[in-house]
Amino acid sequence: MSSASSITEFLLLAFADTRELQLLHFWLFLGIYLAALLGNGLIITTVACDHHLHTPMYFFLLNLSLLDLASISTTVPKAMANSLWDTRAISYLACAAQVFLFVFLMSAEFSLLTIMSYDRYVDICKPLHYGTLLDSKACVHMAAAAWGSGFLYAVLHTANTFSIPLCQGNALDQFFCEIPQILKVSCSDAYLREVTAMVAYLNAPFISSLSLNVVVAVLYSVVPPAVNPLIYSFRDKELKDAWQSLHAEVEGKRVLAQQHCQGAPALALSAAVLFYIPHSLSEPLCGASLKNKPREVPSRGKHD
Repeated sequence: MSSASSITEFLLLAFADTRELQLLHFWLFLGIYLAALLGNGLIITTVACDHHLHTPMYFFLLNLSLLDLASISTTVPKAMANSLWDTRAISYLACAAQVFLFVFLMSAEFSLLTIMSYDRYVDICKPLHYGTLLDSKACVHMAAAAWGSGFLYAVLHTANTFSIPLCQGNALDQFFCEIPQILKVSCSDAYLREVTAMVAYLNAPFISSLSLNVVVAVLYSVVPPAVNPLIYSFRDKELKDAWQSLHAEVEGKRVLAQQHCQGAPALALSAAVLFYIPHSLSEPLCGASLKNKPREVPSRGKHD
């Protein structure tokens, strides 16, 4: 193929050739994906609902969980779908979107981790100035800078990567679209671009083994979103207390709702008993009184 315009799809790397191993890969990635959804979803829900956690540290942690959820949702679902349906294809536009989103989210996450390190530094080394240096306005500005810088970085790298002609096929040696693999099928000598991209992905250019390359990709694209909740949150006492409070509140509402649902039929039955029993008791009395009451006979005229 002579140019990128003639390529309509790319072929991603298949983890296995046998159907059993493909299904094993699907279930393995599904478990990791669900763990990431559960862990990060709990953090987002707890921090958003508990006003005691509306502090700079947990604000940045909420942003980190959002980035992790979006990042793993960019690569893993497509890889699972390919393994489940035994296919390797991804459209050209979907590949470009995957590259853009992944670079955007990973870059923003690196910036956010740097901001979180600064937050801990100020809290430990300059506690008296913590409220001044990290007030709500400063936190919002720093988080917006992390997201914005990641967006600009992704726009530049994605536009630069897909602007070069591709003439060495459309097969990529990776389970998702990444810049180094796309540059390998380009026509131009993009060594400097490849070095930049490799550094950005923490994937050194000297890694030539295909299996090792896939392992490294899994370690930096799939594992962090699943283990970050364990590293940054599950050992935090305040967050655990907030989880317990939130769970107790939800459980209390569930019990009240269940009691209400169970009490409504009983209340309706009680009302029915109170309403119908007096009427049922009064009906025979009324009937008897009507029966014993003399029936009025119409008067007969004189002509009768």
